[in-house]
Amino acid sequence: MDILELLKARKAKLFEATADVRKKIFELVDENSFVELGAYTFAKNEFFEEDIDGLGVVTGYATLNDYPVYIVAQNGKVLSGGLSKANCKKIADCLIKAASASAPVIYLMDTQGVQVGEGVAVLEGIANVLSVADEIKGEVPQFAIATGDVYGSSALLFAQADYTYVVGASTVAYTSPAVISASSKDGVSKEVIGGAKATNGVNSFAVKSLDEVGASISAILGVLPSASGLVVDTTDDLNRASIELNTKKDAKALIKAVFDNGEFIELNKGDANVITGIGRVGGISSAAIVFDGGENGVELTLESVLKIENFAAYVANNKLPLLTFVNNKGIKADVLTASTSIMREIPYMLSTLAGTRRISVVYGKAIGFGYSAFASREFGNEYTFAFADAKISILDGDAGAAVEFGTIDPEKLEDVKEKYAESQDAFNAAKLGCVDNIIENQFVRQYVISALEMLIN
Repeated sequence: MDILELLKARKAKLFEATADVRKKIFELVDENSFVELGAYTFAKNEFFEEDIDGLGVVTGYATLNDYPVYIVAQNGKVLSGGLSKANCKKIADCLIKAASASAPVIYLMDTQGVQVGEGVAVLEGIANVLSVADEIKGEVPQFAIATGDVYGSSALLFAQADYTYVVGASTVAYTSPAVISASSKDGVSKEVIGGAKATNGVNSFAVKSLDEVGASISAILGVLPSASGLVVDTTDDLNRASIELNTKKDAKALIKAVFDNGEFIELNKGDANVITGIGRVGGISSAAIVFDGGENGVELTLESVLKIENFAAYVANNKLPLLTFVNNKGIKADVLTASTSIMREIPYMLSTLAGTRRISVVYGKAIGFGYSAFASREFGNEYTFAFADAKISILDGDAGAAVEFGTIDPEKLEDVKEKYAESQDAFNAAKLGCVDNIIENQFVRQYVISALEMLIN
């Protein structure tokens, strides 16, 4: 057999062994764009006494909606997608190439853990992959996609990744859900432990198909400065007003008013009262924290503090300006919150926020620590605006009046409350130099765009 025939035979065998995972890659990337790397590497598994074509993982580069990307696709059809030391080296080599090319990495994962028979050697390989993934974090975006069940150390790549997807009934867990469920008297399904609606903190998006994943990745890369530039032309009116904000001030309406064409990618859903995500404002790549909570405002819990902390680190890594739309009353005053590690975590949250360039808009309440952490210029906000009907004060409502005026004659209560309400007025904060400008609600987009333009220049 001549060398070309040998190559064809080897290629046919390789493609047969990796047909399933290649189909997934081709569904995700642009047609005919995938170029494989390390295709003909293979290793012998001593336990099973067989050669493993491609080491059970397919790596390479491609384009996704014309964006260059690198692909790491674990082959669930080869030894259940188990990791080996050689497998890990192939993955690490691909990550290094991605960092050198400043291109995003996409992990397509379907694995039950590690290949048995290698002993401690495979643990060295896993440590190498996790180390390289950590080194390139902040240099290139990392997208992790569960296309099947992902158990063991591979699941830690989801914790490392910037964006994670669970496709259909796939699951992600640090060990087999059967092992975790066994520790529960009543047992727990794998969907609860690591499915799309699990609360393990690593599932950003639940999707039905790889087509949805591709559209989402393309939208994210269209915002990130590293992929598309910090500033692009926008089709939206820079001076667009949103008159509905004068009467309806909720997070959804605010996002629609500020972001170009109302397009906003929510990330890390978690605590629904604290919305985090990215988009473009006046064509400028921007990240945002939007406190919801309606008329009552949001009170910080451990969950919300951790969410803000993690998001601020992401914002700093991606060199994005951060918009903070404040409707916050400080730390929640209840036994459950007081019994958590919230006091220890708050300094870390403030430290990560300090690593970002911020513009703050008080559109609801900024009470006590809620003002200090998220609206104060002394704590790193370069510009602070407030809606004309915003409330800024040390304490909120009746409690503040009681503290300031002491015991109140019931007959004078309404007068005292009215007087205290006047001290909460945003104009009072502006008079004291705490706010750069009081703005009419409907024109918030114009003010934010002008501040962003100054911030990035």
